[in-house]
Amino acid sequence: MIRSIAPRHPYFAAGDPPRVLAHRGLVTAEAAALGIVDNSFAAVAEAHAAGLVYVESDCHLTADGTVVLFHDEDLERVAGDPRRISDVRLHELEEVMSDRGGLITLDQALDAFPETRFNLDVKAEAAAEAVGRLVAPHAHRVLLTSFSDDRRRRALLAAARAGAALAPATSPGSATVARIVAAVATGIVPLARRALRSVDALQIPERQGRLRVVSPRLIAAAHAAGVEVHVWTVNDEDDMTRLLDAGVDGLVTDRGDVALALVNSQ
Repeated sequence: MIRSIAPRHPYFAAGDPPRVLAHRGLVTAEAAALGIVDNSFAAVAEAHAAGLVYVESDCHLTADGTVVLFHDEDLERVAGDPRRISDVRLHELEEVMSDRGGLITLDQALDAFPETRFNLDVKAEAAAEAVGRLVAPHAHRVLLTSFSDDRRRRALLAAARAGAALAPATSPGSATVARIVAAVATGIVPLARRALRSVDALQIPERQGRLRVVSPRLIAAAHAAGVEVHVWTVNDEDDMTRLLDAGVDGLVTDRGDVALALVNSQ
C-alpha cells in the first residue's frame, strides 16, 4: 500500500514507513538459550546489529535514582526475585543482570547507540521527570509514551525544562487512545482531530479484548492528521503482512529480524 503520510517529527526521518520497532530489543532463540533477556544491553545491541533502527523499551527508576531500561516493576519474571526495581540499587541490579545480557541504563543506551531511535514507555511515576531530562539532548530521536497521559506529559515537560531544542515525539496514553477510537467509530471527526493534533504516532494493539482497535477508518483519520499508526505486539508473520497491507506504518515486535526481512522484501 502507498502511504502518503508526511510525519511531522524528525524521529521519523530515518526512512519511510513501514517501520519495525524492536520490542525491548531483540532476543533471538539462540540468545534466549544462553540466558539473555529482553531490555538488556545485549538485546539492544542485537537489534542494532540486525539493522533495526527503532528500539521500543521501558523505563523504571532504581532506588538510587537511575533510569534503567526494564519492563516489569519487579525482578520476578527475569530473575525469580520478588524485589521491585524501585527498591533495588543500581549496583544490585547490575549484578542481577550480569549473566542475563547486562543491565543498560537510559543514559548508556542513548550514548552507546547514537544512531538508534528509542521509543520509550515511562512505566514508573517516579521515572517521568528523570526520563525527560535525560532525553532532552536527544529529542530528535526519541518518542515518549506511557499508558498514563499524565506521566507522559510530565516527561515531555521535563524535557522542555531541561532545554530540549524540540519536544520529543509522542504517542498517547490509554485515555487519549480511547477518546480517539470512540470519536472515529462514532464519526465525531473534530474530536478525533483535536486528540490527534497533540501526538506524532498512535501506538495501539490490534484488539483490546473483544474490541477491534485498528480499523481502516482509524488509519485514515490518523494519516489525515499526519500521525503514524504503530501496532503492538505483532509476532506472527501472517499478521504482519495483513497489517502492513491494511496500511499501518509500524510493527512493534519481538521478532524484529523477521519483520525487517518481511518489510524489505515488499
